[in-house]
Amino acid sequence: MSGFSKGDDEGDFLRYELTVLPEFEAAILNVLGWNNLDESAYGDCLLTAEQIIKIAIAIDVQLPTDLDLFIGVRE
Repeated sequence: MSGFSKGDDEGDFLRYELTVLPEFEAAILNVLGWNNLDESAYGDCLLTAEQIIKIAIAIDVQLPTDLDLFIGVRE
């Protein structure tokens, strides 16, 4: 996961980064409505506020709410 200033008003600088552990992948796929990693969006996917809250609960991590958060699939 990566976070950038909302609306990109402060430039394209990475403000937050989190690597999701493999044991949480199934929970995140469920939040995103994907059955498997093959159904994931190409590149990075902008998360909605609702998805951020659900992912934070699923992985038991406080995620920043003041940033645009994206999730991407590793290769």
